[in-house]
Amino acid sequence: MSLPVPDRDAQAASDALIQLISDDIARAGGAISFARFMELALYAPRLGYYTGGSAKLGTAGDFTTAPELTPLFGATLAHVAASFMDQSASHLMEFGAGTGKLALDILTEAARSGIVVESYTIVELSGELRARQQALLADFPQVRWLEGLPERFEGVVLGNEVLDAMPVQLVRRTEQGWRELVVERGPQGFAFAERAPDAALAARIATQIPAAGDLPPDYTTEVHAVGTGFMASLAQMLKAGRGAALLFDYGFPAHEYYVPPRIGGTLMCHYRHHAHPDPFYLPGLQDITAHVDFTAMALAAQDAGIEVLGYMSQAAFLIAAGIGELLLRTDPEDARQYLPQSNAVQKLVSPAEMGELFKVLIVGHGVALPDPLARADRSHRL
Repeated sequence: MSLPVPDRDAQAASDALIQLISDDIARAGGAISFARFMELALYAPRLGYYTGGSAKLGTAGDFTTAPELTPLFGATLAHVAASFMDQSASHLMEFGAGTGKLALDILTEAARSGIVVESYTIVELSGELRARQQALLADFPQVRWLEGLPERFEGVVLGNEVLDAMPVQLVRRTEQGWRELVVERGPQGFAFAERAPDAALAARIATQIPAAGDLPPDYTTEVHAVGTGFMASLAQMLKAGRGAALLFDYGFPAHEYYVPPRIGGTLMCHYRHHAHPDPFYLPGLQDITAHVDFTAMALAAQDAGIEVLGYMSQAAFLIAAGIGELLLRTDPEDARQYLPQSNAVQKLVSPAEMGELFKVLIVGHGVALPDPLARADRSHRL
């Protein structure tokens, strides 16, 4: 691969993480699950991708998210959140807030439009990102930070590109049946090996992958145990009161996810705006993600006691939620101001960009989907 070369400090941090992961493999008897490798690569204290000090988002980072493109994304969410808060409580919670840009745009729009937000809680594991968020959001005293989920919450929960960063297990279909791909450390570095899945993983494969017997040999894919566990915890938090969670991410329902053409799975890595498939490249310096199985996420929430309120493409959500009307607050005759925002909105809703690949899953308890979003709902496709 022809990718940018890291500087000396970044390379040293990656080397330290390689040693930490290698030690973990040795303690485990020679192999760890890919989920464990991904957990350490992304979240190991001070060395993981999300817990280290390198820039992650925007033009200087490795990828760009919707809030980084335009404040209209957050402004649109502020009005949707208001419709749910009117049915529950005036509290917002965001998981994995990145630079804090989404929180800034939501709170700015709330102040502009008279939307009451009594508290805005950010659940953030990264100390480095938390410090950036605190600096950006210093003018909003209702913002507070937590490192884990509270037992109970009423209001609106937001997660933009959170589920795709949760560790996944990798499995491969062979002539002997499904095998788990695990990570070993050899003379040339980290490498995959196969082992029989344990009972828990075998049950997840049987539950999550429809028509698994029809998939071709060597079919490799992901199993989302951490993501579904998160959804169950989220449901436990919400069902004690009233509220909704809106989760934005790229992915598919199961019947589109586990199909023969996707024989290599969806695992992807991002390093300085380069996408590539090697999860062992520069651990700690690159993002590792997998597309979201939205069927599994919806069922996990439902099984834990809350409702699936809606599922739709990001384009359908944003258009129904009124992003076009918010765009027109900028005079189209003022090309210098209007065109950058118009181009950003186009990227968010275009089928060729983020509009169709990104989906929105809405789950909740004791609240109803606003009418414009109800008309866009496609949860029957889950």
